[in-house]
Amino acid sequence: MHNTQHAGAPVVLVVDDDPDILEALSEILEAEGFEIRRARNGKEALERLEPEPPNLILLDLMMPVMDGWEFAQRMRQKPAVATIPIIVLSADRNVGSKAADIGAVGHLAKPFELNDLLDMVRRSLNPSAASTSA
Repeated sequence: MHNTQHAGAPVVLVVDDDPDILEALSEILEAEGFEIRRARNGKEALERLEPEPPNLILLDLMMPVMDGWEFAQRMRQKPAVATIPIIVLSADRNVGSKAADIGAVGHLAKPFELNDLLDMVRRSLNPSAASTSA
């Protein structure tokens, strides 16, 4: 059943240690036509970056094994994947400054509105639609 990959569909890596959130995000994004990879912590996420890097990463910050910061730092050290945009998802009230610390393109505080998430995902995958140029 899992080979319903759309040719050229953007790949989103969803990283969250909460299985309910991971499942919900995956289902929503798959319904929108994205190809999803899942990871439950930063270590798993690093393993899923290669050989085919995702187009976007949805990253929870507070996770066991390896948290979002360490994941982001390690990812930035790998030239092949260093520029993948990250959207930080966190229940932390300081999510904005923490997202800026790791160079995220956007952030959402949990709980977030699904429409906000989808808008941010689309903007991140299609920077030409946004006002800022890289």
